[in-house]
This record gives sequence, C-alpha cells and structure tokens, in this order.
Amino acid sequence: MLFLDELPEFGHSVLEAIRQPLEDRVVTISRAQGNVTFPANFMMVGAMNPCPCGFWGDPTKECTCSPPIIIRYQKRISGPLLDRIDIFADVPRVEYEKLADEALGEPSEQVRQRVEKARARQQERFAGTRLVCNAEMTPVEVREYCQDALEDGAKSLLRLAMNQLALSARSFHRVLKLARTVADLAGSEGITTPHVAEALQYRQRGSG
Repeated sequence: MLFLDELPEFGHSVLEAIRQPLEDRVVTISRAQGNVTFPANFMMVGAMNPCPCGFWGDPTKECTCSPPIIIRYQKRISGPLLDRIDIFADVPRVEYEKLADEALGEPSEQVRQRVEKARARQQERFAGTRLVCNAEMTPVEVREYCQDALEDGAKSLLRLAMNQLALSARSFHRVLKLARTVADLAGSEGITTPHVAEALQYRQRGSG
C-alpha cells in the first residue's frame, strides 16, 4: 500500500509518474545504459484537504481561501490521475455526540470474515488464470465476469450514468470492477442495480 498524505502538496511530476504504474503494475527506470522494469503492484491511498486552509465546505468554520486559490489547489491533481482512482470518500467533521457515543460499530472480525469470503469467491472465479482479485481485471475480463453478470436494471442504470456523468472508458470499467466487488461482499453471483448504484456513488463528483 502506498499512502500519500496531503496529496496536492506532492510535485506534479511525482504524481504524474504514478499514473502508469497504477495501470500496468510495473515501474520502468530509464538510464543511459538501458531500461530496467520492476514489479509495482500496489494500492494507492491519498488524503487531502478540500482547500489550503482546510475549511472549504465546513458547516461551522468559514473558509479563508478565495475561489481561484481553491480551484488552483484542487487542480494540482490531474484529471488522468483522478480517473485512475476507484473510490472517493468525503470525510466531514466528526460531531461531539459521535465521538462521545459509547455505541460500537460493526466488529472488525465480522468485516474481516466478509472480506475473506469475498476474496475466496474471487480466487475461485479466477482459478487457472493469472488474476488474483477483481482489481486486476483487464477490459477483456471485465466483459466476461462483470458485463455478462449485469442484471437488466443494473445495465439501465449504468447506461444512464454513462450519459449523465460522461464517464470515460476507463471509468466505465472501474465502476464495473467495483460493482463486482460490492456484489462479492454481498455474496451475490449477479451484479444488481444497488451494486452498480453503490459503485457509482464512490466516483468523484463531476469526474469521468
């Protein structure tokens, strides 16, 4: 796992250099003497504030950044790199009541069991192939294991999303892979409308 905190603070060339390894899962070092390729199969996780001061969109504290500064800050991450990210999650301010609440959430052990079952389904699905999990599927496997598993309602929703959200071909395949994973976590062979809807909710708002 590669965790990049304060993602926009990294240099443009550094962030752009990540794009191809994310896609090909290898990194190539070029020197005068020749090229060397190394395996680079990693999961990238990034964290960032919505603006330089960190309070843009905050319901209680006013943002001190001007609109041009906010736009310039967010544009430090290019569209092609954003297009390669599967899940976007906003993390709002945590209220006191939630911090002080003694109620416990779902135990980690239960989550682990659900994930292990989903990974077992994927290993069974890809038995005899070079694939290990859904994330490694190429467009060819996406057609076989995702598109062919879509129920009619899910197909209609995906078609609507493609038109309204102007999803790129890469985003289309990433949504399908994520929907396949959501279905695996739910123990479902088919990919239903709720599975596709959840996958679409994880796309960046306004992104393709």
